[in-house]
Amino acid sequence: MVLAVIELAARTELIPSRFLPPPTAVAVRIVAEAAQGRFWLAIVDTLAGWALGLGIAALIAIPAGILIGSSEFVYRATRPIIEFLRPVPSVALIPLVFLLFSPSLEGKVFLAVFAATWPLLVQTQYGIRNVLPLQLDTARSFQISRHRVIFRVLLPSALPYLATGLRIASTVSLILVITGEIVLGAPGIGKAINEAREGAAVELMYGYVLIAGMLGVMLNAVFAGVERRALHWHASQRGTTT
Repeated sequence: MVLAVIELAARTELIPSRFLPPPTAVAVRIVAEAAQGRFWLAIVDTLAGWALGLGIAALIAIPAGILIGSSEFVYRATRPIIEFLRPVPSVALIPLVFLLFSPSLEGKVFLAVFAATWPLLVQTQYGIRNVLPLQLDTARSFQISRHRVIFRVLLPSALPYLATGLRIASTVSLILVITGEIVLGAPGIGKAINEAREGAAVELMYGYVLIAGMLGVMLNAVFAGVERRALHWHASQRGTTT
C-alpha cells in the first residue's frame, strides 16, 4: 500500500521524481545493476567489514564481560569507565579514523568494533551477574574447577543475554560499516550510495539504500533463527518455536 502511494505520487510528480523516484524505476535499475560485478563486490565488501567488526567485537566483549560479571570488585572498578565510553557515538570518532586510517577496510572495521563492543559487553556481564547464587554454590560444593564453572554454569546461564547482545551488535556493526563507507569512502554499499548520489543516479542510490535495508533484515532474521534453535530449551523461546 505504501509503495503504491509512493509510486502514484512520483508518477504524478506530486513528489518530484528527481527526489523520490517511483519504486518500479528503482527496482528496474537495481535489477540492471545486479548484472554488474561491482554490485556484488560492493555487497561482499560490506559483509566482510561487518563480519570482521562483529567478530573482533565478540573476541573483546565476551571475555571482558565474563571477567567483569564474575567479579564484584572488577565490576565496580570498571563500571564508571564503561558508562563514560558507552554513550560516545561512533561517528564522533570519524575525524580520528581519518587521521589513523586511509579510506579502506580498517577504518570502517574500527568504527564497527567500537560500536558493537558495548552492547555485547553489557549483555555479557549482565548475563554472568544474573546467574543464581544457588548454581554457583552447588558448583563449589562439588569442587568444580573455575574453568569448568565458566563453561558449564556461567556461560549456559548467560547464553540468552549473549544471543541478544550478538543480535544487537550485528545490527550496530552493519550500520557503522555502511556509515564508514559513506563518510570515509571505503569500498562497499555505502560508497556505492555516495557515488550514485554524486552522479545524480537517484534510482540507483535508492536501490542501494534498499539493498542495505534488506541486508539488515536478513542478518537479523538469521541471528533470530539461530537464537531460537540454540535456546529452544529456554523459557523465552518456548512460545516462539514451532
